[in-house]
Amino acid sequence: MCMMFGQLSGRESLRDLLIMVSAHSNKYYHLGFGKNVSRTNLAIANEQRNCCIYESFAYEMIAIARSCVINETDFTTIDLCLNVFWWASFRKAKGAIKIHTLYDVKTSIPAFVHITEGNVHDVKALDVLTYEADGFYIMDKAYVDFKRLFTINLSLAYYVTRAKENFNFKRISSVKPDKTNGIICDQIVKLNGVKSSTYYPTVLRRIKYFDKEQQRIFIFLTNNFIQSAVDIAMLYKYRWKVELFFKCPPERNGQG
Repeated sequence: MCMMFGQLSGRESLRDLLIMVSAHSNKYYHLGFGKNVSRTNLAIANEQRNCCIYESFAYEMIAIARSCVINETDFTTIDLCLNVFWWASFRKAKGAIKIHTLYDVKTSIPAFVHITEGNVHDVKALDVLTYEADGFYIMDKAYVDFKRLFTINLSLAYYVTRAKENFNFKRISSVKPDKTNGIICDQIVKLNGVKSSTYYPTVLRRIKYFDKEQQRIFIFLTNNFIQSAVDIAMLYKYRWKVELFFKCPPERNGQG
């Protein structure tokens, strides 16, 4: 319990943790810390206790905290010194890792983090995800892989992504768009390519949207046929929250 408290409260060392908990020594019993907390016992626990205990506890806490079905998937690349991090291959004279993050936009909690070398393709991160039924997975077009998107579809979950420039399709039907909200077209389509149509044998939805703020046209792909086209476009905007999460880390006790 004491070690978990140290992790959750952002203690930087065992000495820092001991100073913090010692201020509440008269509450040890009620906090579940036992009769006494010593630096020696903390050091032994830190060295010998299996880290899987804390991993399991973290996932339990995340499961309790999360209450929404909107998720977004993205990645950020962190530059590393190749001489030190020799395993993190990226370019000839540069090392990097990618942090693929599934971010719960409602609770602002990273629900899943997967770290790979910088030269590993983004879509491979989708292979290690477990999809929740009725969940929305919002991702950039770097993650477009129709075999993997069909896996999301079979999991009874939804995806929202952007179409690549070479998207090859045939229109099955159209819905009259609400152009006052920026919707240019709302179509049911099927893939044309031999491989892609094999990987994704059913229909999907294509939405063309004009963003007035950015003065830019976006083309979205989704397997959700229930939400309005405007709602799908707005859902994609949630994707930027994961960028803000990495740019603006929360401060704890005055420390960045």
